[in-house]
Amino acid sequence: MYHDTLGDFLRTGSGLLSKGPVALIFAEDEIELGSTLGHHLAAGFGLVLAFLPDGIDLPDAFTQQVHAIRFDTRADDAVTGAVNAVAAAAPARTWIYYGYNAEYLFHPFAESRSLSEMLAFHTEERRDAVFCTVVDLYAADLGAAPTGVSVSDAMFDGAGYYALSRWDEETGAELERQVDLFGGLKWRFEEHIPWARRRIDRIALFRAEPGVRLLPDHRLSVEEGNTYACPWHNNLTAAVASFRTAKALRRNPASRHAVQSFAWPRSVRFDWTAQQLMDAGLMEPGQWF
Repeated sequence: MYHDTLGDFLRTGSGLLSKGPVALIFAEDEIELGSTLGHHLAAGFGLVLAFLPDGIDLPDAFTQQVHAIRFDTRADDAVTGAVNAVAAAAPARTWIYYGYNAEYLFHPFAESRSLSEMLAFHTEERRDAVFCTVVDLYAADLGAAPTGVSVSDAMFDGAGYYALSRWDEETGAELERQVDLFGGLKWRFEEHIPWARRRIDRIALFRAEPGVRLLPDHRLSVEEGNTYACPWHNNLTAAVASFRTAKALRRNPASRHAVQSFAWPRSVRFDWTAQQLMDAGLMEPGQWF
């Protein structure tokens, strides 16, 4: 199911947004596009939208399950604009997730509890956004997987993560219950990553509400939406397992020749379970036991 533009989809198919939760997948290339779409369909999203630049098509297996929208995902702030346009058109309180190809959303207890159960619990806790950690995945052997991507032989960093308090840029005041997270490949290869792109926190899942917008740095325009906890206790968080940084480091000529391997002594083989990410402290169940 193809739509020529996002505007075309919003004119003719916006009613589909009521099937939420909605997943928006932005394809930057063709790498693992099929596995990304399959993962989020299996997770229980009611509607999956694939934003595809010219030259990239839906894998045949998904033409009846996914709505494809022709879209220049590489343009400046294009992803932010598309997420906000969909959120504005969706019924109020619709849960929206956004991510890229070769990225996979995990929530606590995903092996035994559904996405809808998690969102129902989070809603009962009066939370309208899910704080997510972007966990860098990478191929164990770059000789065998020169793009840095290997689903069958993926690894992640088991150590090296840290959080810094977040400060209001205008007033200099510390922002309550907000942190900037760092770690993974963006920490170990920081000389190849612009400072503004080194954070690994992302509000990847939030509810559409009037006046709530996604900002270019993956925060929301409403400060409470950027918090990892409510005022009275910690809340659950989620994780986005992502090959995106590995792909970028292997695609960029300077970093490609400088990086011979992503593996280091604290690399851990990824077993593709939410439990492993919880055990590593990369997402938390909060009060959801």
